[in-house]
Amino acid sequence: KGKCPEDGWDESTIELFLHELAIMDSNNFLGNCGVGEREGRVASGLVARRHYRLIHGIGRSGDISAVQPKAAGSSLLNKLTNSVVLDIIKLAGVRTVTNCFVVPMATGMSLTLCFLTLRHKRPKAKYIIWPRIDQKSCFKSMITAGFEPVVIENVLEGDELRTDIEAVEAKIKALGAENILCVHSTTSCFAPRVPDRLEELAVICANYDIPHIVNNAYGVQSSKCMHLIQQGARVGRIDAFVQSLDKNFMVPVGGAIIAGFNESFIQEISKMYPGKASASPSLDVLITLLSLGASGYKQLLKERKEMFSYLSSELKKLADIHNERLLDTPHNPISLAMSLKNLDENNDAAVTQLGSMLFTRQVSGARVVPCGSVQTVNNYTFKGFMSHANDYPCAYLNAASAIGIKKQDVDVFLKRLDKCLKTSRKEAKKEKSVNEISNSNTGTEQLGD
Repeated sequence: KGKCPEDGWDESTIELFLHELAIMDSNNFLGNCGVGEREGRVASGLVARRHYRLIHGIGRSGDISAVQPKAAGSSLLNKLTNSVVLDIIKLAGVRTVTNCFVVPMATGMSLTLCFLTLRHKRPKAKYIIWPRIDQKSCFKSMITAGFEPVVIENVLEGDELRTDIEAVEAKIKALGAENILCVHSTTSCFAPRVPDRLEELAVICANYDIPHIVNNAYGVQSSKCMHLIQQGARVGRIDAFVQSLDKNFMVPVGGAIIAGFNESFIQEISKMYPGKASASPSLDVLITLLSLGASGYKQLLKERKEMFSYLSSELKKLADIHNERLLDTPHNPISLAMSLKNLDENNDAAVTQLGSMLFTRQVSGARVVPCGSVQTVNNYTFKGFMSHANDYPCAYLNAASAIGIKKQDVDVFLKRLDKCLKTSRKEAKKEKSVNEISNSNTGTEQLGD
């Protein structure tokens, strides 16, 4: 039926299934005689076993979704993977999605592929409207495709950074709709930035006949992010949304899913991919979804949501103890932020030092964001880089509740963060008192002179 099984398969069943697919590929035929330049020959047995002897990759040189006659098994694997992934995207909340395909590139390059496909539809266009998110790969995806990003600064509402809808529309009018390739919006992001106002952006795109590409990097795991995409497509225009395989399905880095509501446009993107492609990302996600089953994946989504609530309540308690606060970002369903105002006021370097302390104590993924850092990316200078705004009111620390997180991860993180904050405060106070003594002595010497 091309759907994810409700209950997961055991490993021996999955392996049997993959071996059945592999013997359909010509390189595994007993009497095969190969005289071409690409015959699926593999020198190492270890490499062959790692790929279950599915060596031919997916697609043909002109279309990543096309069937390869001498690789019927690999082609079937590709078709089944795309079908199962489509089923999971619907299950996760985007029920009217019509087509998707797994591409063996991470999210940034997959976005570039979408932009390059749109180039042929809008030959005059040279700008991409981009509500600011301080993440390099989505910014570089536009530059690599040869377009000029038009950065729309976010507006501060309470603690949250939100899409400036009026600025987006004003910029479209100023530049001219025909000169704009698309609006490039974002769902999943680091707090205090929250998902873009997708419904409003989708309506603007429909009104001005401008394509709309959504960076949904780790949004599949969030029912709120998926609901935004579903609603955006219902009330306005969303041409494609792109999500990462590793972040949403716990597989190795190297693949993404390009999905959309217009089947022919998604096919156009797949035909834009030059050459054949590695089957590894497709193989990884198919094995994972067959082992989890739809019920297993739903359970992971449920646990992630529960852990988000737990992380939020416990991080708030810890913030209160240290005279800080959990920033109020109710529109962000994955990421949280805790202020580091007191640490920042005592010592400029203390904030970045906290990040180093956490990393050396094996806390990965927590981001410490100081005030006022400046960074240049592809000749574009961003003030307050990493905070998604030129002048965010305070330094802060990020933590996320992503799929697969366990209660133990949260508990250990909070324990180590507590210790690091105590150490940082002691060191900051010590440095402050040393500076005061030093200043006092300098003043005495000047009086003596």
